[in-house]
Amino acid sequence: MENSLFSKPRELFLDIVNPRDYVQIDSVSHMYQSLKSSVQKPLKMILLYGRPGTGKSMLLHKLHHDLSKHQKVHMISTPIIDEEDFLRVLAQNIFGHAPRETMTLTRFLEISSALSMNPIPIVLLDEAQLYSSALMEKIRLISDARSIKFVITLHKTDKEDIIAKEHFQTRIWESVELQNATAEELKIYVQKKLLKANCFDVANMFNDKNMKLVASLTNGNYRETNKLLFSLFSLYCWYEENNPNLIKYNSIKSKWIEMAAIHTGLIHA
Repeated sequence: MENSLFSKPRELFLDIVNPRDYVQIDSVSHMYQSLKSSVQKPLKMILLYGRPGTGKSMLLHKLHHDLSKHQKVHMISTPIIDEEDFLRVLAQNIFGHAPRETMTLTRFLEISSALSMNPIPIVLLDEAQLYSSALMEKIRLISDARSIKFVITLHKTDKEDIIAKEHFQTRIWESVELQNATAEELKIYVQKKLLKANCFDVANMFNDKNMKLVASLTNGNYRETNKLLFSLFSLYCWYEENNPNLIKYNSIKSKWIEMAAIHTGLIHA
């Protein structure tokens, strides 16, 4: 329902990554400034890690958006598993040179040495836990040659602390860890996102009580929060469409949040 009070808010919480949707929260802003500061240092490899949904991809996309105004930055959002394809993509997108012959590490290093750039170009690798140990070793050797600086993101899970994996132990020179949000941080995130889009009425409907409920259901995870609120606003849109004479709301009801949580699988009916 396009005229629903909740149509625009619903679209704000689509599960997509857009650096223009970045919401400044003190803890996340501190992490981002730390990341930007690390990039300016003479480091060869920087790690951004945390559990899925803590905002790693968003920060990486924002970093790409901000840094590409001043220097050569290439973002690889979807991992390129094949080693030759990976090297060829880097050679083409960073140095503008991808010879027809087989692209080996030796050939890549020859190209990067002959076409060295200042400042050193930056390559942003998302979902780096999907790369093989052999390819990560080649990435390390490229970074050791100081022809490219890498910023990589990795998942940290309950079963395994990915940073402790053998092929990362001695590769990382600096790391930034992202955490799940607190209820207060999540409230700021939601309200700032809504206010930024001029959805003032809906922003004012959220209070400490229902944001604590959202935080408890999503464990402060930004991705799960986006999914939950998209479902919540979809329910409100549907209800308004089927009840055109209803009285407008002045607060978000807990039972509606719980219904949305059931719909998204966060809780079971």
